[in-house]
Amino acid sequence: MPGEVYLTTRQYKIVSLVLNGIHDLEEISQHLGVKPEDIMRDITELSNKGLLLVEREVEKKLKITRIGKLYIEKGLPEKAVLTHYDECVDKRIEALTNCLSEKTGLERDEISIGIQYVVKAKCGKILEGSLVLWDPSACQQLLTYSNRVEELLRNIDKEIKVSGEELADLRKRKMVEVVEKRILRVSPTSLLHELINKGLIKEKEIVTVVKPSMAFELDKYVVKEFDLSIPVPRLPSVRKHPFMEFIDDLRDIMVSLGFEEVKGPHVEAEFWNFDVLYQAQDHPAREIHDTFFVKSDAKATISSQLMERARKVHEKGWGYRWSPERAMRLVLRSQTTAVSARAIFERGEGEYRVFTIDRVFRPENLDAKHSMEFYQLDGIIVGRNVNFKHLLFFFKELAAALGIKEVWFKPGYFPFTEPSVEGYIRHPKLGWVEVFPGGVFRPEVMEILGAPGVRAVAWGIGVDRLAMQVLGIDDIRMLFTTDIDALKNVRYLGLPYKFSRTSGRNVRVAEYPE
Repeated sequence: MPGEVYLTTRQYKIVSLVLNGIHDLEEISQHLGVKPEDIMRDITELSNKGLLLVEREVEKKLKITRIGKLYIEKGLPEKAVLTHYDECVDKRIEALTNCLSEKTGLERDEISIGIQYVVKAKCGKILEGSLVLWDPSACQQLLTYSNRVEELLRNIDKEIKVSGEELADLRKRKMVEVVEKRILRVSPTSLLHELINKGLIKEKEIVTVVKPSMAFELDKYVVKEFDLSIPVPRLPSVRKHPFMEFIDDLRDIMVSLGFEEVKGPHVEAEFWNFDVLYQAQDHPAREIHDTFFVKSDAKATISSQLMERARKVHEKGWGYRWSPERAMRLVLRSQTTAVSARAIFERGEGEYRVFTIDRVFRPENLDAKHSMEFYQLDGIIVGRNVNFKHLLFFFKELAAALGIKEVWFKPGYFPFTEPSVEGYIRHPKLGWVEVFPGGVFRPEVMEILGAPGVRAVAWGIGVDRLAMQVLGIDDIRMLFTTDIDALKNVRYLGLPYKFSRTSGRNVRVAEYPE
């Protein structure tokens, strides 16, 4: 027959709550007025005594994104366009966008999206630079659709289920996202029920140190016993995060190949992020669904000579009126190529190699292969005789240094390079993954940057995807986990070829994979 079991005051309260049907850790902590992590030790001790059964679950929930919340508050942009269209006198796109933005409180970029959906639904069309609504039936269908989407968003906000088909459209427009929530549930064991029924659960203060003042009141306390036969747990040796170790090794490789590291700001002007790279101001990548815009009245300061070169090249090549005001807006940089562009502008028509490894930001949905914040290895080789072969040579040399044997290339397209290439490596679980995008900077880019007499090959390598291959993981989220136990299982012994950053030379020359 089991004897009496002594619990602390808080443990006794936890047991009482569990026996009264409260099994969720967060609910228990709320009843006790503490944080969930504050009672984890008590939960573990009760589990070790065989009184509680602990189960961990992962629950997937829908979450309204910032864009979704905006649409709940102000309505869908296409609905805003249709509802306030007649209130705006000037129907030319730019004037109409400004007018609708003032009346609805939506940003100009959102109004532009609304106009796109109006045209896509064949409710209206753009004639001679103006938006004309021409099909009342299609417009009514679009309004009905908008009202339904707003209703779905409100339902999701109230945790009401929606169908999979309707959810797919909301996720495509990035109004909602699926988030994982880890839940810990506890339940009473048969032993706990038995002890409670027999009155063997006692509430006493448990102490680990007996003080002289307790000598005459020892019956109020329970002295906690220690099992000296249990070995003391070994603390793991201190080391860097495996991902940071990998990034350090990448730096060593680049320096050993004769590259100099440069840095640039995370908050960047659209000008350096897009315009100097000859990316048109109406390019889809410059919309809010692909770029984080900084909400601020602050503007970048750019030399008038550089701005004038960019204006001439853009207007000549793309045939539109280039806006200097837009170029000076601030964004979270979406590519480290902005750093390479700054380097060319500063160094001009010389021969040099520079690289940067740093973070970039894009409004992606977080999954196994994508993240809204990730690392890029960006670099350039600049010179008069530089050509496309130098780029392929660099990719092969880097792959060999990383111990990657399976690499294949195919022609690619990027707005600011021609010719362009996409390089893929084989991941054992994810299959072929693109990690080596690059190309030769277009002449227009070099002209804007003031270096028309030289060529530059450039690349923007996805460091996170490379790390997944080298570290042997199949989920990009593992690179940023704070789970120490999970990190212990990530074995990284360094690269197959060791490089010396201080000496600037490689100890062993990496060979091409066959």
